[in-house]
Amino acid sequence: MSAKEPWRIVRLLAITQIVSWGSLFYAFAILAADMQRELGWRGELIFGAYSLSLLVAGVAATPAGMLIDRAGGRVVMGCGSVLAAGGFALIGVAYTVTAYFAGWIIVGIAMSMVLYEAAFATINREFLHAARQGISVLTLFGGLASTVFWPLTLKLNGIFGWRDTLLIYAAVHLLLCAPLHALLDVSAQPAARRLQMRGATLGEALRAPAFWLLAVSFSCNMFVFSSLAVHLIPLLQRFGHGAATAVLVATLIGPMQVAGRVAELAFASRLSARAVGRLTFAVMPAALLALLCYGEHAGAVAIFCMLYGASNGVLTIVRGTLPQELFGRDNYGAIAGALGAPSLVAKALGPLAAAMIVGWNPEPSWLLGILLAVALFSLLCFMAAVRARPVVMAGAADL
Repeated sequence: MSAKEPWRIVRLLAITQIVSWGSLFYAFAILAADMQRELGWRGELIFGAYSLSLLVAGVAATPAGMLIDRAGGRVVMGCGSVLAAGGFALIGVAYTVTAYFAGWIIVGIAMSMVLYEAAFATINREFLHAARQGISVLTLFGGLASTVFWPLTLKLNGIFGWRDTLLIYAAVHLLLCAPLHALLDVSAQPAARRLQMRGATLGEALRAPAFWLLAVSFSCNMFVFSSLAVHLIPLLQRFGHGAATAVLVATLIGPMQVAGRVAELAFASRLSARAVGRLTFAVMPAALLALLCYGEHAGAVAIFCMLYGASNGVLTIVRGTLPQELFGRDNYGAIAGALGAPSLVAKALGPLAAAMIVGWNPEPSWLLGILLAVALFSLLCFMAAVRARPVVMAGAADL
C-alpha cells in the first residue's frame, strides 16, 4: 500500500461514519415517540431495546476488534453494514416485542462492527505513520452525524413515518455503506509488523493495571456524558432557565465538539495522547463545578456547555489513540474493543441512573454533585493509568 492510500481509507470511512452514527445512534431519539405511540408499548420496552443494543455492542466490541486485527476492516465493516440493514429492516416491520428486540440486538452487533471503535482499529492497522492524525480527521466528519441526521430523520419521519424511515436507512446501509466498506484496501501485513514492533497481546493488556484503570476512567467519563446528554435540558430548566434559553445555550455543545477536535488536530504533533487526555479529563470536573456553583447564571451555563462539548469531542480521539500509545499496534482492535466495552455499558446505564437520582431528589445540586464525584474519580483513574509503564515490546515481529 502506498503512502497516500491510507488517506483513501479515511475518506471512505468519513462517509460511512456519518451515515452509521447518524442512523444507528442518533435517529432513535427522533423516532422513539412515534414508535411508542403506534406500537402502544410502555416506554421501558421502547427504550429498553435500544439500551440493550448498546449493551450488545459492548459485548461484541472485543471479538469485532480481534477480527479487524486479523482480516482488516473491509470484511468486518462490510458485514456490519449488512447486519445494520437487516436489523433496521426487522425493526421496520416489527409488530411484536420479540421481533422488535431481535432487530435491536442485530443493530447492536452491527454497531460494534461499523462505529468508531471499528473505524479506529482499521486506521491503526493500515497506517504506518500518522494514525493519530487520521483518527482526528475522521472524528471531524463523524461529528457531523447529528447535524445531518437529526433534521433528516425528522423530515423523513414526517413524510413517510418511522417504519419507512428505518427501511430507507436499511437500504442506505446496504447500497451505500456496504459497497464503500468493500472498497477499503487491506495491506498484506498490519502496520505494526511492517514497523518490526510487537505490541501487547490482549492477555498481556488484561494483566496490566493500566488497562483496568483506563477502562474505569473511560467508563466513568462516559457515564457522566450519557447522563447529561439526556438530562441537561431539564436540569437547566430546574435552575430557572426557560426552555428556549436552555436549548439555545445547549446548542454550543456541538460546535465546541468540532472546535475541540480541530484544536487537537492542530497540536497533535506537539502533545502526546497522554498529555491531551490529562487535560481532557480535567476539564469535565471543572465544567461541572462551574455549573453546580453558578447554574442560575446563563454565562456560567454557556461556559459549561463549551467546556463539556470540547471535552467530549477530544475524548473520542483520546479513546482512539491512547491504546496504541500504551499497548502498541499489533492487537489494537482487540484491546481497544475490550477497553470500550465497559464504556458502552456505562452509556446505556447513565441516563437510567440519572433518572433515578432525579426521581429521588429533583434538586439539580444532587445530580450534579454525584456526577462531579464520578468525574473526579475518572480523572484520578486516568492519571494513575497514564503513569504506568507502556506495555509495548520492541524487536523483531513474528512474520
